[in-house]
Amino acid sequence: MKRILLLAVAILAVFPVSCRRSAEGLPEEVRMDKQTLQDRIMGAWAGQTIGCTYGGPTEFQYNGTMINDHIPIEYPEHRILWYFDNAPGLYDDVYMDLTFVDVFDKQGLDASQEAFAEAFSHAGYPLWHANQQARYNLQQGMSPAVSGYWKNNPHADDLDFQIESDFAGIMSPGMVRSAVGFADRIGHIMNYGDGWYGGVYVAAMYALAFVSDDVEFVVREALKTIPAQSRFRRCMEAVIRSWRLYPDNWELAWARAMKEFSFDIGCPYGVLKPFNIDAVINSAYILIGLLYGGKDFGKTIDISTRCGYDSDCNPASAAGILGAMLGYSAIPEYWKSRLYEVEDRPFAYTDISLRKAYRLSYEQALAVILREGGREEGDAVVIRCQGPEEVRFEECFDGLWPVARVALEKAMEEAGDLSFEGKGIVVKYSFGGGTAASEDAYVAQVEVSVDGGTPEVVRLPLERNARRQELYYRYDLPKGSHTVSMRCLNPDPVHPLRLTDYIVYGDRPEDGKNW
Repeated sequence: MKRILLLAVAILAVFPVSCRRSAEGLPEEVRMDKQTLQDRIMGAWAGQTIGCTYGGPTEFQYNGTMINDHIPIEYPEHRILWYFDNAPGLYDDVYMDLTFVDVFDKQGLDASQEAFAEAFSHAGYPLWHANQQARYNLQQGMSPAVSGYWKNNPHADDLDFQIESDFAGIMSPGMVRSAVGFADRIGHIMNYGDGWYGGVYVAAMYALAFVSDDVEFVVREALKTIPAQSRFRRCMEAVIRSWRLYPDNWELAWARAMKEFSFDIGCPYGVLKPFNIDAVINSAYILIGLLYGGKDFGKTIDISTRCGYDSDCNPASAAGILGAMLGYSAIPEYWKSRLYEVEDRPFAYTDISLRKAYRLSYEQALAVILREGGREEGDAVVIRCQGPEEVRFEECFDGLWPVARVALEKAMEEAGDLSFEGKGIVVKYSFGGGTAASEDAYVAQVEVSVDGGTPEVVRLPLERNARRQELYYRYDLPKGSHTVSMRCLNPDPVHPLRLTDYIVYGDRPEDGKNW
């Protein structure tokens, strides 16, 4: 019955979208059939879920290398159902998105930054990288206005907000500035600089995909939101140039992006290692999928996946943006059929299913359309489109460059003082004694001092969802010789602290590796 109704929508909506164009090419107004708007919102959420599922088995299995064509990526029947039953954490990008959708539903379009921070920082799901560090910062009393700032969050340039910003574009069809406004309010809770730009760019592409079926126009117009001097924008422009020069060879675009933009200076898991969760390179892989996919749904997902690194989240964003452009009814049955078994099942850690997400985002989109000067006309809406505006320039790790990664793998008391030459340091750690149960209340308290100065006490909860990502980080030391001293004030023999390694930062070289 559902498929019959969708077919009827496609047949009856003879002229579902009409628009009056401005001189720049973006419509001033778009009149869209409400059923078409619903269909495109459904396509956005469905595409995101399908792309995440397809790339799931390859996530971070191909670091610094593409997935060549001779390696099969399966998409069997019941694949999505299997993940819902056995590995629901795959959909972390979706349930994070839905956290924000839920806050808008309960508190309205003007929900505060504090409300979003409270919702995600106390949610039951596991988090990683910038999200988890922001959660820790918030739980320690830090303001959400600065919990994503790079001096407070070593993962500020990671892709966390990029993979969970879909909601902002889905609820802002054709209204780029509204999408960016929502991204500003929420994205800075966990990210800054390029990490925030990844979310801004994805949200802007979603918003534009509702009112344009030209992929090149969407990706280029959305890029106008990103400051021209930023590394993020330079990378996306390089991908677009590669596509124009070699429109049939995505591997060349991949190779150029890897050569010029894959060096990570922030994430302590990836610095001076092949692992890379930086927003810049992973956004490039979203873009490569969209441009080289040529509006073919399966090809778009496959290319974005085969770029590697975060190869479930990147195709999820690419497929979600394309799904917003094509609509649910135009997603090929091969890809869509796996959804039918789960559309009424809530995602893990939420009470929101895909079908509920379709409804909530539609209601929120209508509210944004009306608030921004649009109107309802019977069975249609008139959207007053908003062109892009460049957001403020932000840069993480300004003037810093990783010069060494020193392995330790020692108990804290055995490691002794850490002496180094540079201007910044990040110290990584682990707990002995296995994974912490949520009821284990142990919180290690580590006294840290630099160069014999006033010590600070770092709290390190054992519990997984409350844990700090790194033991210590400092990015503003004067260039020269420094010594970091650490001691645990309340050692637990069951869960001894170990220092795994540390990263030393010095001056950025003049060539800056495209910084």
